[in-house]
Amino acid sequence: MALRGIKVIEMMGLAPGPLCGTILADFGANVTVIQKINPSPFDVMSNGKRMISVNMKSKEGIEIVQKLCLSADVLLDTFRPGVMEKLGLGPEQMMKGNKKLIYARLTGYGQSGIYKDKGGHDINYTAMSGILSLLRKGNNPPVPPLNFTADFAGGSVACALGIVLALYARTSTGAGQVVDASMAEGAAYVGTWLFKSRNLPIWASEHGSNILDGGSPFYSTYKTKDNKFMAVGALEPQFYDNFLKGLQLSQDEFSQFSDPELMRKKFEELFLTKTQQEWSQIFDGLDACVTPVLELDQLADNKCTKSRGSFYQNEEDLPVPEPAPRLSRTPGVSTGRLPLPQPGEHTIQILQELKYNKKQIQSFINNGTVYAKVNANL
Repeated sequence: MALRGIKVIEMMGLAPGPLCGTILADFGANVTVIQKINPSPFDVMSNGKRMISVNMKSKEGIEIVQKLCLSADVLLDTFRPGVMEKLGLGPEQMMKGNKKLIYARLTGYGQSGIYKDKGGHDINYTAMSGILSLLRKGNNPPVPPLNFTADFAGGSVACALGIVLALYARTSTGAGQVVDASMAEGAAYVGTWLFKSRNLPIWASEHGSNILDGGSPFYSTYKTKDNKFMAVGALEPQFYDNFLKGLQLSQDEFSQFSDPELMRKKFEELFLTKTQQEWSQIFDGLDACVTPVLELDQLADNKCTKSRGSFYQNEEDLPVPEPAPRLSRTPGVSTGRLPLPQPGEHTIQILQELKYNKKQIQSFINNGTVYAKVNANL
C-alpha cells in the first residue's frame, strides 16, 4: 500500500482525529493510538491500529510518548493549541529529536488567531467557514449537515491530505514540518467553488430558491409510495427530457423553465404513485440523473454499490465504505474489517519495542503509568 512503512502516532481525540488516522491506516500506515488511562467509550475508529494506554500526567508517561515519537514519521495532535507544549510534547521539542517528523495539528480554528483557544464543534466551525449560511431556505435558520462538513471533510480529510503532502515534500528535503489543519478553514476550502461562483446567475435568488440549493423542481428530492425518496438532478436539457419520459409527461406541458410550483406539485403527486424500487427500475433504463436516496441499510444490496464493491458489512453487520480513491497499483485496504482493539491491548508489545525491560514494564503497570489489557507475558 502507498503508506506502508510510515509510522503514525495518533493522540486519541474525538471523531475528526481518529478518522484522519484511519485514512492513513487504510492506505498502509502503521498507526499507534495513545489513549488516556480511562479511554473514551465512543471509539469506533481504532480498527487496525495499535493501542497503548498512557497516563499523560506522569513524567514516565510523557517519556514513553517522547520515545515513541523519536522513530515516528507522523504525530497527529488532536488537542487544543498549547496542550502538547505544556506536556513537553510540542513540535519544537519533538522535532528537535526527530527532524523528519511530520507534526500534524488538527483543531477547530488553527494554531493562531483570536479564536485558537476557543472551544467548538462542527456546527461552529461550519458556521465560521461561511458554509452554514448557505444551508437554509429563505429566512429559516440554517440546518447543519450532521457533523460532516467541518469534522470530516474540512478536518479529517484535509489533515490527511496535509500529512501526505508533507511526506512527499520530505522525500526531496529530508525535513519534516508542522501541518496546521483548521476545521473551519478546511470546511471553507472544500467549498471554494461555492465562494468563487457567487456571481453566477445560478445564485440569483434567495437561499433555498436557486437551482442547486433546493429551489428547482428538477434538482430536488421526492417522497415515494413506500415513504422513501428519489433524488432528481436533471439539470441539462437532455437529462430533463429523459426525466419527463420516465414520468410520462410532455415538454409541451412541463417545459424545463415553466411554472416551478406547478411542476413541483405534479412531480410530487407522480412520485407518490410508485415505490422507490419501481421508480429505480424505470430510471435505470433512462439517462436522466435520477437515483434512489439510499438509506444505510440499503447500501449492501444496491446493485450499483454491489457492482463496485463500494461497501462491506463489518462484524456488527453495519455497512462500511471501502477506502477511496482507488489506486491501481497500491490500493487501500479497509482497517474496518479488523476487530476493534481493546484499550491497552498493545501496551506491552509497544513498550518492548521501545526496549523497556520486563521489570520496567511491570513497574509502569503497577504505578499507573500505563494500562495493559494483558500482562501474562511478563
